[in-house]
Amino acid sequence: MQFNKELDARGLNCPLPILKTKKALADMITGEVLRVIATDPGSVRDFKAFSKQTGNELLSHLENSQEYEYFIKRK
Repeated sequence: MQFNKELDARGLNCPLPILKTKKALADMITGEVLRVIATDPGSVRDFKAFSKQTGNELLSHLENSQEYEYFIKRK
């Protein structure tokens, strides 16, 4: 999937991946896609809730060898 910006949140625990994602999205324009890579297993539910609460669309969520990859479209 194509993306405009990438955020490496590996090694960070809740709530840091969400806080850094929120900050990264604030610097983006509507329609741009942010790729986030995280290692916190709790990030799965956190990103789903974040997407619902903020209106930013969670386009994709992949799990691969204890890493979690998210593609979030800026509202």
